[in-house]
Amino acid sequence: MSPLFIQKMDFKSKVKDLLEEGLAEHPELFLIDFSISADYKISVVIDGDNGVVVQDCINVSRSIEHNLDREEQDFSLEVASAGATAPLKFPRQYRKNIGRTIEVTTDDDNKIEAKLLDANEEAVKLEWKAREPKKIGKGKETVVKNAEIPYISIKKAVVVISF
Repeated sequence: MSPLFIQKMDFKSKVKDLLEEGLAEHPELFLIDFSISADYKISVVIDGDNGVVVQDCINVSRSIEHNLDREEQDFSLEVASAGATAPLKFPRQYRKNIGRTIEVTTDDDNKIEAKLLDANEEAVKLEWKAREPKKIGKGKETVVKNAEIPYISIKKAVVVISF
């Protein structure tokens, strides 16, 4: 391995440790994404059980930035919240959105817009209304559908923002 590669790995490991320490001080926050580019641009995306405010981003940023030496390695740092339109990735994100409407795209490209009833470590429970042919007679009727969908079957899920 090249010395540059080892230096980059050591830097990434140090940043990851500092990030974990910063998040440990704020257990309501959790990591969504973390990366360091070739030119040492550190990108951190966080979410929180009660959302994320600017001060949360500042706190996490400080826990990293104040413990790195720019003389040793120059870097840039960006800490941001996941955002309202970002796809849901982790069970913790689903749990914080229980009661809201989400749009789920399954592995077979079936799209379901439904109310999120529950979320555990393996699956989500959804409820929605659908128009189906009447069992007796002509026409359609509105029926309530329920489904439990395992995370491994979800290609994408986003919170539906309504105004």
